[in-house]
Amino acid sequence: MLRDTADERGPEAAAPDGEAAPAHPRARLLRIAGWICVGLGAIGAVLPLMPTTIFLILAVACFMRADPELARRLLEHPRYGPSIRAWRERGIVSRKAKIAAVVAMTAGLALSWALGAPTMVLAGTAAILIPVATWLVLRPED
Repeated sequence: MLRDTADERGPEAAAPDGEAAPAHPRARLLRIAGWICVGLGAIGAVLPLMPTTIFLILAVACFMRADPELARRLLEHPRYGPSIRAWRERGIVSRKAKIAAVVAMTAGLALSWALGAPTMVLAGTAAILIPVATWLVLRPED
């Protein structure tokens, strides 16, 4: 389960001389993973078959443990913040997001078929997409 608050001292506690101590290696890795997720989410904002919100949800999960200020900024984002908060607080996915995700998954599979992907690749992709789409459609809505 994700923690909503970081340690009171934060990922970079003050060193005895008053300077910031170096971040723990785990915090650095989580910060890097968070930024990778933000980058993937940014790509998804402009590419129709790439998701956005799920990568931002993952980024918040990483930043909560490594850089709570960055997590707060994502949670307060005017466009993506409400969806991220709805997921974190109540596990809610909007109907619009569900439709967009299922359409994108279907389009991706259809594009793979149209480009001549091998049958095993198509079958494997469908074997992943069908349960994911089913799980997503069954999530609560607001």
